[in-house]
Amino acid sequence: MLCSKYAEKPQVFEIVESGAGMMEGSGNAARAGHGIKVAAILGPTAVGKSATAVELALALGAEIVSVDSMQVYRGMDIGTAKPSSELRSLVPHHMVDVADPGEEFSVSRFQEEARRAVEDIAARGRLPLLVGGSGLYFEAVVFDLRFPPGSQADDLRKDIERWAEEDPEGLRRSLCEVDPAFAQREEFANMRRVVRAMEVYRRTGQPMSSFHSRRGTQEPYFHFAGVVLDAPRQALYRAIERRVDEMMQAGLLKEVRALAAAGALSRTARQALGYKEILAHLDRGTPLEETISEIKRRSRRYAKRQLTWFRRVPGLSWFKLSESELYERPPQAWPLVREMLERELSGVG
Repeated sequence: MLCSKYAEKPQVFEIVESGAGMMEGSGNAARAGHGIKVAAILGPTAVGKSATAVELALALGAEIVSVDSMQVYRGMDIGTAKPSSELRSLVPHHMVDVADPGEEFSVSRFQEEARRAVEDIAARGRLPLLVGGSGLYFEAVVFDLRFPPGSQADDLRKDIERWAEEDPEGLRRSLCEVDPAFAQREEFANMRRVVRAMEVYRRTGQPMSSFHSRRGTQEPYFHFAGVVLDAPRQALYRAIERRVDEMMQAGLLKEVRALAAAGALSRTARQALGYKEILAHLDRGTPLEETISEIKRRSRRYAKRQLTWFRRVPGLSWFKLSESELYERPPQAWPLVREMLERELSGVG
């Protein structure tokens, strides 16, 4: 193996603070959040988080901070199931419509801006309420996670991409020297990942592997209490399929066509559920019926991954809704969710 000589004696790098949105890990990480308490309503797609969260926010004197990786994009409304204008008029929502769809919006940028929103809400005596289904984005806010800076389409990136084309083994060899730990991972076989790892090192002076933390070992950045909304699996799947049909009826195809015509979708935005499949319909002529079936299939798989992710987050409570409650906005059980959240908040910090 190309990097075998580094496997036995890995180099040690000093980790220093560098770059926007990056934080050095610390056993006293929660102090960085100034003792702020945050609440959270989390869960899979189509479980009714938005309507439940608005009722809770009104009852608890809270403002909502979205932890959804795609609701940050302006113009991507139907497919991301953004809260309606009516709901947003009732309670302030943060981290929604904060970027153009042509931008690459990184998790490190999200972390920085969302934490700023949390601190501003708390400074005004309100309760920050995190709401969404993107597990990584939730963890980026409440845990002491460190992320490399986002990729940039500049001369540095182009130089490394050219290097990868002209001398891929030379690039791998050089990466071995500066980041032997990364070279031991499966990602090392993926040249795109190799390019990204070298880009991170060249921008920060830190190896890509230094930004990875084993989940469950991170210190909290904010004290938090969170409830995950769940439902029987097949009932949830039926709700997801119904939601996809409602999105199509609401004009998702028209929305995606307009964004595509404007040339306004970044690589990240193009991967969003629903948008990716409809773009394939528009670009390659995939039949619409097949496209809708694929959106439903991918949405079901995504919901399963969301639930798996949240089960691995320490400190969350779970609340199971009945199938009928999946179609109530908000579900009648929301006062019980409120009681659970208030009980959890009283024991936090």
